[in-house]
Amino acid sequence: MAPTVFEVYQRSKKRVDINSFTEWVARPLAAVLVARVAETRVTPNQLTLASALLCIVAATYLAIGPLWALPAWGFALLFLASFVLDCADGQLARWRAIASPAGHLLDYLMDELKATLIYVSVAVHMWLRDGAAHWLLLGCVGGLCVATGTAMTTFLRRTEITLAPSTWTPEGDPATLAPAHGVLGAIRFAAEWLGRQVIHYPQYIWLLALAARLDLYLWVYGGACALYVGKTALGMLRRFG
Repeated sequence: MAPTVFEVYQRSKKRVDINSFTEWVARPLAAVLVARVAETRVTPNQLTLASALLCIVAATYLAIGPLWALPAWGFALLFLASFVLDCADGQLARWRAIASPAGHLLDYLMDELKATLIYVSVAVHMWLRDGAAHWLLLGCVGGLCVATGTAMTTFLRRTEITLAPSTWTPEGDPATLAPAHGVLGAIRFAAEWLGRQVIHYPQYIWLLALAARLDLYLWVYGGACALYVGKTALGMLRRFG
């Protein structure tokens, strides 16, 4: 007997999710898909790769949009569907109790490649729309920050660097924030919470697409990644330098 959507959602979602949009919008939609494929031969890794493929389609759609007068909300729908698939892969793995470090790493790799791809595609979109070369420059600099942040995170998560046993769980990396102690701790907590809303699969991008203000995404997302790279670089310099 096929499981119900509610059963799938309750048993496959993370106990502590990365943000409210993921928990209350993307995962319920993903649970609908997981309930349909739970008894089939579809694998979590196939959903991961399908999410990446759909993101490529979304990025291509956005990049050529100004040339063909394609509405930006079409990109937003494709990008949201890609995010739903990205949630569904982990939920399917947890539902079947087959979650693995390898699957989680593949999911993380695809997510970060998609983040860089979307950022560059938005820059190309703005360049083709306005004809201003500074959008390409911003795409190069911001895209470099996105990719550098990814590389730093991957490096610092290695057990050889953390000098601790792997903390991997079927939910992947914990979605918790460091507790706040004192005024500085509260400021750090607030900054980290806001950073997660901005950087993690920017769920607000569809709003900017509908408002025809994707330029704000370039500045906000790129700026957040640049701050993360600067903060992480200082920490690495202190530790290794």
